[in-house]
Amino acid sequence: MDVQRLTVGPIVGYTSGDQVRIFGRAELSIADHRPRKAHGVIRYKKRSNAKYSSPVYFKMNPNFDLTGVIVIPNLDSNTKYEYQVGWFFSDLDTNEINVKKILNWQNIESHQFKTASTNNTAKRNIVFGSCRYALRLFGGMWWDDRGDRTFRSILAQIDEGKEVDQVIMCGDQIYADDLNFVGADTCVDEFNSRYRVALNTPYIRKLMSCTPTYMILDDHEIEDNWPSSANKKDWVTKFPAAIHAYTTYQASHSPLFSLKNNRITGTPTHLWYSYQDGCCDFFICDTRTERDISHTNKEIIGPRQMTELLSWLNNGNGQVKVIVTSVPPYESESEDKWHGFINQRDEIFECIKSQQIPKVLFLSGDVHACMASQVKINNDIKVTSIVSSAFFWPYPHPNRKGFKLSGVLDTTTANEYKVENASDVYPEDAFTRLCISTDKVKVEFYSRKGKKLGSTSYQF
Repeated sequence: MDVQRLTVGPIVGYTSGDQVRIFGRAELSIADHRPRKAHGVIRYKKRSNAKYSSPVYFKMNPNFDLTGVIVIPNLDSNTKYEYQVGWFFSDLDTNEINVKKILNWQNIESHQFKTASTNNTAKRNIVFGSCRYALRLFGGMWWDDRGDRTFRSILAQIDEGKEVDQVIMCGDQIYADDLNFVGADTCVDEFNSRYRVALNTPYIRKLMSCTPTYMILDDHEIEDNWPSSANKKDWVTKFPAAIHAYTTYQASHSPLFSLKNNRITGTPTHLWYSYQDGCCDFFICDTRTERDISHTNKEIIGPRQMTELLSWLNNGNGQVKVIVTSVPPYESESEDKWHGFINQRDEIFECIKSQQIPKVLFLSGDVHACMASQVKINNDIKVTSIVSSAFFWPYPHPNRKGFKLSGVLDTTTANEYKVENASDVYPEDAFTRLCISTDKVKVEFYSRKGKKLGSTSYQF
């Protein structure tokens, strides 16, 4: 039987020292008014080995746009693996398929991934960014591919030997609202179609097939500045449709889902998650779907997420604490960012100050410019913030004067939080490379076409 090429993917998702989660999509085919059963199949090996493993099968779920996620356990840490993954039709259930079935892999590409490091002093090389607008032209008949060139530049750096341990996408991976005026998505099929286009361009597809990729949503996965303009109908139609598609294409291969018998299981009750890799401990915040803007004391994250975030900050493991948040913590004084939720920002800063937590790094996007700076918490502690956006935005970008890069932050406390050590601002399509070690972070900003825009570094 011929193994078929995935229609979306593969995406290498959450990768620990001993496991990897890989996402893919089959093709929809209707027979007798029902989707035909499709099954994913993967085989893998250490790069140093000559022989692949026996094939492992997994379900392509018609309830989730014929996608599936395979979990490969019992791997060695900090080790390179090679794999092939695809799909085929069969009327059998996945658990009934003969493991020794003869499969033809000749049309399936080989991909590689590297497991995470369990050495908590190992430096990490990270590429991150946000906001990739896929411009539709001629009534949607053609999609502008300029946004994919950003990922071509990242791949070119990898080919040059610049290692990337993981890619982080901080939000607006799709623009489902099309700037709120051209064919905004409202149902699951429309959101799914948007993801299939956005994740299927050749360079992002190749990058995600070989590099662990972590994602979190922002407003444009639903609609601009969600939920500021939401009505009752949006909450029961558009929102669940958007989150279903987000869960299918972005969250399914993250650490969010628990495992049972090495298969992802359950229904998530939240979208934030955490994981570790080398010297870094990551907390990926959901600063969009838990917002409460109906009261005086507004919340950008819910009480449970705040409790978990503060506990994670203060767990004493000594690693670099990397907080990923789709909107900047202080650089923009828009009410849509953390500036509109100062009480909760103060709560985080107060925890860092009172517990003397020394290595805290914020990564964010959203504002269509790149920059870096620090906030002085006290004489001994500084929080570092790096903003990277946009992967691609075909309209005018903001300029430096629109950002808070000096002076004192607004606060509800008696403390003074001063912004200092700001980099230049780069208001153009770009991505950011980080080299994070136990005592510092090196920051490099690159344009969409790969030109180095600037660099800086900060001691923890």
